[in-house]
Amino acid sequence: MSHEAHEPEAPHLDFHGTTPYEDYVKADVLTHLQQTRSGDPGEMVFLVTTQVMELWFTVVVHEWETAARALREDRVPVAVAALKRSVRELEALNSSWKPLGQLTPAQFNSYRAALGEGSGFQSAMYRRMEFLLGDKSASMLVPHRGAPRGYAELEKALHEPSLYDEVLRLLARRGYAVPRAVLDRDVSQRYEPSDAVEEVWTALYSGDENDELARLGEALTDVAELVWRWRNDHLVATRRAMGAKSGTGGSAGVAWLEKRTRKNVFPELWTARSHV
Repeated sequence: MSHEAHEPEAPHLDFHGTTPYEDYVKADVLTHLQQTRSGDPGEMVFLVTTQVMELWFTVVVHEWETAARALREDRVPVAVAALKRSVRELEALNSSWKPLGQLTPAQFNSYRAALGEGSGFQSAMYRRMEFLLGDKSASMLVPHRGAPRGYAELEKALHEPSLYDEVLRLLARRGYAVPRAVLDRDVSQRYEPSDAVEEVWTALYSGDENDELARLGEALTDVAELVWRWRNDHLVATRRAMGAKSGTGGSAGVAWLEKRTRKNVFPELWTARSHV
């Protein structure tokens, strides 16, 4: 037997066609999607960061839909695992504001005109995130009428129970007194807080904190906190870049974002804490 040291094998470099990595990741597609519209070098980071945000929206939607499906099937640990993954993904998503958070008004204005009427408000995947959180409105489908696939996916999401709807249905099946009016509500409408649901969470949090439903509540609270941080970071970045001017796409800009930051996701999970 030879005791001579063997050189490590070189990686396989010769492939027929594209590499397996390219076939799986589609890196060539991703890295050639950037088509800047101004001559300003800062536009590239704005465009790439926005595209990265869209990819994270896609992952988070996948996790929350996985969680909602698991809750329908009474598989709470599977739902909690998906929610916990989404927390890490939301942290990465929120970090996307860092390259944009230091923009001065002059820097943003140098390529703002390239956006035209474009606005993150028009993101179909972000709207699916909001629908999953229970913040629904049929009018939010209107901007997407020209994109049949995205419109169909949004319309489907509008009429399906939100993630929180599935949570409340699970609690009802486990014997908690979720009102019939909440369980039978029109799920295409925005969820409104309920005093009775607040009492359910109060009772649940007053019991065994290691109960799987309590752990579900905490996973949802982690998600809600990071969604709030996303909205707040968006507000701060916008305030730094453009002050109180009207936003792109005809929105009210900072005023609209300030209103968003005042809205709690999964509201009774927050208000119930005052009664435990």
